[in-house]
Amino acid sequence: MKTFTQKNDEVFVTESDVVSVSESDIAFLKKQALANPRKRARICAHRDSADALHEMIIAIGKGSYLRPHKHIGKSESFHIIEGEASVALLDDNGTITQVIALGAPGTGKSPFYRLSDDRFHMLVVLSDVLVMHEVTNGPFIREQTIQAPFAPDEADAEKSTAYLTEISERLQAPCR
Repeated sequence: MKTFTQKNDEVFVTESDVVSVSESDIAFLKKQALANPRKRARICAHRDSADALHEMIIAIGKGSYLRPHKHIGKSESFHIIEGEASVALLDDNGTITQVIALGAPGTGKSPFYRLSDDRFHMLVVLSDVLVMHEVTNGPFIREQTIQAPFAPDEADAEKSTAYLTEISERLQAPCR
């Protein structure tokens, strides 16, 4: 991890004009994610939250609760490197309107996903760990991310765990 600076237990940022992420960097990232309470870690290939383009290699452990949210005026895409997950697209009432099964090449699932409008979405990790490359436009402005009012806050561990379990079960059933 010679070219990355640790910002906190979950975030590592590049210091270089040229960024390459090796298999050993990914192994480190997975280990870091699984050791964190939120089961997440990322390497930011962009240097600063004000950059126009944000690219991250992200590791997320199964059971990590990522509250449904939407981004105002942004697009995002995921390219799956390792593991499997589902993206649930939800309406403003929390009803699942679409499910996208994601997986690394060889899983039979889509290795790529892009969302280009302001829709609530939620990532549910299905494998022990998911590793993905995420791309979104910057700058990162926290107020441009709207947390779903129908879903519990991440800080409420009991409610967020119950909600994640409920959503995971709903993902197994066909959308209505």
